[in-house]
Amino acid sequence: MIRVCAVLAVLMVSASQAGFAQCSDADKAALEAFDKAWGDAGLRGDRAFLDNVYAPGFMGHNPGGAVDRATTISNTLRDFERNRANPLPLVVPDRYVITCTPVTATITHRNTVPPAAGSMGAPFYSRSVHFLEKRGNRWQVASSTSHPLSDAGLLAYMEFDWNDAAKRRDAGWVEKNYASFATDISSRTGGIESKAQAVESMRTGKDVLESLELSDLTTRVEGDAAVVTGVNHVKGRDAQGKPFDRRVRFTDTFVKKDGRWQVWATQGTNIQ
Repeated sequence: MIRVCAVLAVLMVSASQAGFAQCSDADKAALEAFDKAWGDAGLRGDRAFLDNVYAPGFMGHNPGGAVDRATTISNTLRDFERNRANPLPLVVPDRYVITCTPVTATITHRNTVPPAAGSMGAPFYSRSVHFLEKRGNRWQVASSTSHPLSDAGLLAYMEFDWNDAAKRRDAGWVEKNYASFATDISSRTGGIESKAQAVESMRTGKDVLESLELSDLTTRVEGDAAVVTGVNHVKGRDAQGKPFDRRVRFTDTFVKKDGRWQVWATQGTNIQ
């Protein structure tokens, strides 16, 4: 069965909408810090902090059903006690998308749970969405939901991770996420590279990538194969320091191997 997804449409929606124009970078940084402090409070079983975080009338909506404020805090403290006796891998939040007005905010982020130490399993991924209200000059969580990521969502996030790796010249990302038989066709030269050559190109490339912006992402998944198409807007400077501004329409093919998605083939075409 083929699943087609206009990927992360809800996740990325409205960051530029007029209703959220008042959400400055400083506001977003403060809300991300709030979210992480909330997570840390759960890890240390800090009931007083949690009592202040959850608004009266809070309702959580998870795959297991709806839970009220008291049950949510009780479950968090129960998990703290269980984890103290049998520590589990820490959940790592990232890929924050935050919108806000002076009195409301929405925080969306990815969650990654690494496999247990010594395990050969793949990480587990989910996404959380939190709705906040400012009450008495402090943020409180009015509602929250979370769900496991679909394959389409995983692949979309993988594209964003790929861009970040390219920006910092992270050859290790290519080594880890390209299948052994992967091929990489350059949008600039039309040349084809093996995985080993792509790793070396990432490591030794002289271009300085200043910004990479994805758009028009669409993902199709059938069994253990998937195709992601989209446009990557890349700005930077070449080896001679000359600025460039490229838009590349790409097709990335993935295969699920050893329990995780890996790049099978990638090809890009420069567009106006």
